[in-house]
Parts: sequence; structure tokens; C-alpha cells
Amino acid sequence: MCTATPSYTIHARDHHFGWSNRLEPVRTVAPGDRVEFRCRDASDGQITPVSTAADLARNDPDRVNPVTGPIRIDGAEPGDILKIEIDGFTPSGFGWTANIPGFGLLADQFPDPALHLWHYQTGTDAPMAFGDMARVPLRPFAGTLGVAPAANGCHSIIPPRRVGGNLDIRDLTAGTTLYLPIEVSGALFSIGDTHAAQGDGEVCGTAIESRMDVTLRFDLLKATPLAFPRFTTPAPVTGHVDSNGYEVTTGIAPDLMEAARSAVSGMIDLLGRLHGMGAVEAYMLSSVCGDLRISEIVDAPNWVVAFYMPRSIFN
Repeated sequence: MCTATPSYTIHARDHHFGWSNRLEPVRTVAPGDRVEFRCRDASDGQITPVSTAADLARNDPDRVNPVTGPIRIDGAEPGDILKIEIDGFTPSGFGWTANIPGFGLLADQFPDPALHLWHYQTGTDAPMAFGDMARVPLRPFAGTLGVAPAANGCHSIIPPRRVGGNLDIRDLTAGTTLYLPIEVSGALFSIGDTHAAQGDGEVCGTAIESRMDVTLRFDLLKATPLAFPRFTTPAPVTGHVDSNGYEVTTGIAPDLMEAARSAVSGMIDLLGRLHGMGAVEAYMLSSVCGDLRISEIVDAPNWVVAFYMPRSIFN
């Protein structure tokens, strides 16, 4: 939950669907200001508590991943760093995870749509039930935080960039500080794609997508070049799910993508054997709380990718 009083609120109606340095800022803020952003979910509200998997085909793909903003940071110039302190999140209580045909690490193996709807308590960290099969800890964060690129034109929200964007880093949660390189005057910062929980890799292409409000504090590091985003966490990042260890599968191949696919496929099979889960349910659960890790990338010609599933979610 947010505790700091924001200087400004940027409402959800002030949103956009592509990065551009030509967008008019909805507000100018000063270094040191706290700003509350009211973020839409990744479907822009097209998925509701009464949606079904059949509704996914009717969603407008041009409305995917709206971001709230942009705001102008007074004094920001190319070559500076935008420092973003993530104060906290106010979740909505509803979320969804979907297998969207043609999207995700194993899209070729899962061609049919699937949808899981989540309902959770706000103001607590009580885990959410995944049917009667598992309980997933909440860890709200924003999947998309970025500033405008110097390149002209309108650029898709979907791929991440050196100026941030759709990073989908689950550790960008309350207490974390994110640093973004600035390429245009004013920075033109926007945020969205808020998640209630996600595993490293977001393997099916969606997390627990959930509308929420986010409070951030901004500052500038002047004339400090930065090649790519970096961040600082306030505490260990794994203790919320690793109390009972992990089940781990691996993939070994000369290509990291191939190895990652094998590791996730192995986990889907394992969850079916251990817990009787259907394949697409195991795929979606893996996306919201399992972690892909590069275990070895020096012993040519083969690299090792491991997939960690916390055993505590099944207790």
C-alpha cells in the first residue's frame, strides 16, 4: 500500500499505446516530487471478472499495454539519468492470466486460448488461490516503466528498450529504485502493465495482470551517462516464496531460447505428474510464480537454463 502523499495524480484517462518523443506531457513535475499514477491493466479493461477464454479472440490488439502519462521532468536533458523511487502500490483486487494464441515462450505447443481469473484481498499479502491446486503469493509491481526514445516516430509498447519500457522485471516492486537513461528533453515518463505477481521470464506471456495505482518519487542525476536501465533493491528478493525449496527442471542446448523452452516444458510435465495439473494450467501457473535462470553460459557449445518452481505454493 502507498503511504506517502503524492504531489500530483495522473489519472488513467491520460494514457497512450506507443512511445513517441512528440507526445504532449500531461503534467510537468520537479525533481523530488511524488506522483500517483492510476494505471490500466494490460488489456485496457477488455478482460473483466465475467470474461471467458472465448472472449480473448474479441479483444482489440491495438489496446494492449496502455501506459499512463507521459509526464515531463523539469530540467531533464539527454545524458541525464531519471531516478525513480517506487513508493508503493494500491491494487484493485482483480486480475487475470491468459494463454493468448501466438504469444508466449511455448506458443507452438499451446495454440488454444485459456484464461484464469484471480480475486484477491487488497491491503494484505494473503496468497491468491489458483483453483484448489496452488496458492500464489502477491508481489505487486509495474511491468512497464519508461521514457521516450530519441528516435522519431511511434514505437510499440511491447518490446523493452534501452530507455526502459516493457521490462517485466518482477523485482521493480515497492522499495526498489530504478534508474533510466534519458534521451529527450523532459524525459517524458510513463508507466503501466501493473502485475499482482509474476515469475522471472513471464513464460506464457502474461502475469497476474491487474489494474492498480502506483506512487513514485522522481529525481535527476545530471550528466551521468547510462547504457541500459539498472535498479537497486532494498532487501533480498526471493524469500517470499522459497521457504520450502524448489522443484527445478533444466534445458541444455547451444541456444539459450531452446534451452529455456526445454526447461519450461519439463516443468509443465513435472507439475502434471506431481499435482495432476492440466498442461495449460501448469503453463499459466509457471508464468506467475516460476523463475527462469541461466545456470551456465561458459561451457561451449551447450548452455544450461534452469526453471525453479517454489514448492511452498502447494502447501
